[in-house]
Amino acid sequence: MNTMQNTFTQKRLAIVLVGCILLSSCKKDEDISATAIDTQLMEQLNDVAPGGDYHFFQQPKSNDFNRIPQDPRNDVNGDKVSLGQALYHETQLAIHPKYAEAKYTYSCASCHHAAAGFQAGLRQGISDGGWGFGFAGEARIPHPNYSLDSLDVQPIRTPSTLNSAYQDVMLWNGQFGATGTNAGTEVFWTAGTPKEENSFGYQGVEIQAIAGLKVHRMGIGPEITTNAEYQEMFEKAFPKSSGDELYSRENAGLAIAAYERTLLPNQAPFQSWLGGDFRAMTEQQKEGALLFFGKAKCVSCHTGPALNRMEFHALGMPDLIGNGIYGSGEDKSEHLGRGGFTGNPGDNYKFKVPQLYNLKDSPFFGHGGTFTSVREVIEYKNQAISSEPIDPNQLSEQFRPLDLTEHEITALVAFIEEALYDDDLVRYTPNSLPSGACFPNADPRSREDLHCR
Repeated sequence: MNTMQNTFTQKRLAIVLVGCILLSSCKKDEDISATAIDTQLMEQLNDVAPGGDYHFFQQPKSNDFNRIPQDPRNDVNGDKVSLGQALYHETQLAIHPKYAEAKYTYSCASCHHAAAGFQAGLRQGISDGGWGFGFAGEARIPHPNYSLDSLDVQPIRTPSTLNSAYQDVMLWNGQFGATGTNAGTEVFWTAGTPKEENSFGYQGVEIQAIAGLKVHRMGIGPEITTNAEYQEMFEKAFPKSSGDELYSRENAGLAIAAYERTLLPNQAPFQSWLGGDFRAMTEQQKEGALLFFGKAKCVSCHTGPALNRMEFHALGMPDLIGNGIYGSGEDKSEHLGRGGFTGNPGDNYKFKVPQLYNLKDSPFFGHGGTFTSVREVIEYKNQAISSEPIDPNQLSEQFRPLDLTEHEITALVAFIEEALYDDDLVRYTPNSLPSGACFPNADPRSREDLHCR
């Protein structure tokens, strides 16, 4: 670094520290004592952040609704979020199961719950037809009376709903969402399929929530509409709606989406570091961060507050065909990635870049859930040798050997596993539901596992 660059960096750091003091964002004097590696990391982040400001990677508080990205047609507010939180966990929405014994036994949170980082805790999540929970969803199995073809099971690894606010299209193939990344894709919104729900015209978070209620055999029935507490919550969340329109699937989906947009892991050590607490990360985690935003080139795909991107890349990772447990046949279009949505062979095997927070909450990685640790994924990308017989021309330009040493891989793992880990996601779950029902599941075995009577 030349003298001019060094002087500029020192000035920039001084401004950051003074601002931290003035805004009282640093609680103690020692919190603002940036070391040499902190300064180096700031420089690295400023270099890769748009506008040269490392705060680009910082997340807002979950109740700072004005700063949370949202659909312009679905404003996020406290009343809507409160309703959405309840509906997201409400097992009384499970009114259309395949078999009567599963009625009122599952919820949105069956496959996206806090205990697993808002993932399923399984390679494939099960809603209708699921039985049991365990500690973090790992013990959920098919109900004894359900055949495999009757299960409502995810045909691909269940993605996390964390950081949904930073996605304008949803699912690994990005099929949900009518605007932004999916602008001009109307021809692919096949009638009679969940993709048709894009006709509602919302962003992906909203479309997925609206479609998900129908896809997963759920709905708004008298169990909700005759409940006095839910009545009041719906009226506050949607004051311009009345009658049947008030309790529509669309309104329920919009409330759930508003809640999902607040699921931000903003208490992770890296987020605390970005807020001025330079002791929040260990030296090893900071070394890993330098690699993430530097030599390892992770930031070329994983960027922004969620460390994700609305792009689709083929990395040759194994899918669920031959590796799955339930319903993972070759006829599933989800295995084609973006190509399964667009029908374009050039999009085949390209999957959306995922967010990277709280990964260690669930031991399944990659769209097929075939990796069992963050380290395995990094080692795979470090070698950059495709596991699937994909045309080399299909593989992402980003899929190149990284030449990382074992020491560097260990540091990178520490950053991703620990510095991007928010250990208090339970704050996003309700203490109880207006219905009084158990959640996220309410089948007999889950109630036993959850100590819910």
